[in-house]
Amino acid sequence: MPYSASTLILRSLHDVFGEIDPARRRAAIDELYNEDAVFYDPNSGAHRGRDEIDRVAGVIKATHPHFQYTPIAPPEELGDAARVRWVAGSPGKPPSYAGTDFLIARNGRIAAVYLFFDGPGDSTASKQVFNTPILSKERP
Repeated sequence: MPYSASTLILRSLHDVFGEIDPARRRAAIDELYNEDAVFYDPNSGAHRGRDEIDRVAGVIKATHPHFQYTPIAPPEELGDAARVRWVAGSPGKPPSYAGTDFLIARNGRIAAVYLFFDGPGDSTASKQVFNTPILSKERP
């Protein structure tokens, strides 16, 4: 079944990278990802194909099994792409880190996911670059 890019990005965040049960995680990957999909992690590089995405999602989840990923705003969608900003941490505690996922869909499934870390628990870190003299309309 094909899905919108916004649905895909939220399901990937929760049903793949947030899922502790290996069987449920794998079922979600098979449903949501194209066979030749790729996940780009800034720390470990590109992970190609469903098997490798399943493996790395399990490794990531095992490092913090009780963490939950919580979107801090609704996904933004443009054509076959979407992005969502999120925080991660233990329920009831301040976030441990924040990130942005960017996704490209093909035929209603995930073709690629790009992970960007925004800073430890700082949901505004990705906005800070726009206040630099190079990118702002104001000149120093």
